[in-house]
Amino acid sequence: MTVVGPGDIEPSQFHGGEANASLVPAQRVTFDRRELDRLFGLYGRKVAAGEWRDYAIQHRPDMAAFAVFRSTFDQPLFVVAKYRPGTQRQGTYAVTAGPRRLSHGWNIDEVLSIFERGVRLAT
Repeated sequence: MTVVGPGDIEPSQFHGGEANASLVPAQRVTFDRRELDRLFGLYGRKVAAGEWRDYAIQHRPDMAAFAVFRSTFDQPLFVVAKYRPGTQRQGTYAVTAGPRRLSHGWNIDEVLSIFERGVRLAT
C-alpha cells in the first residue's frame, strides 16, 4: 500500500512514467545545512543558558520558519523566517517576536546577529 503525504504526487497523476507538469507542486522553501548549523548552534547556546527550551521547524511553499519556545505550551518567543528569494523587499530572512519584526536582511548571519547583541523579551 502506498501512502501519499502532503505535497506528494499520487501515482494516478503520473502519465507515461512522467509527472504531469501542471500537477507538480511548487518547490518549498527550506533551510540548507549551513543555515541549520547556525540555527542549532544558537539554539544550543540559548538552551544551555536556560532561555529556550523547545523549537519547531515548518516548511511552506513561500516560507521556512524556525520557532523557539520557552515552554512547549507557549507561543513562540522568536521566529526566524526564510522567504522565497525576491518576494521580500527587506531581505530573504527575518526575525520576529509576535507581530514585531526585530531584524531583517539578506543572509542568516546578519539576522541572527540580533541575538549576539543580547536581545531578550521583557517578562
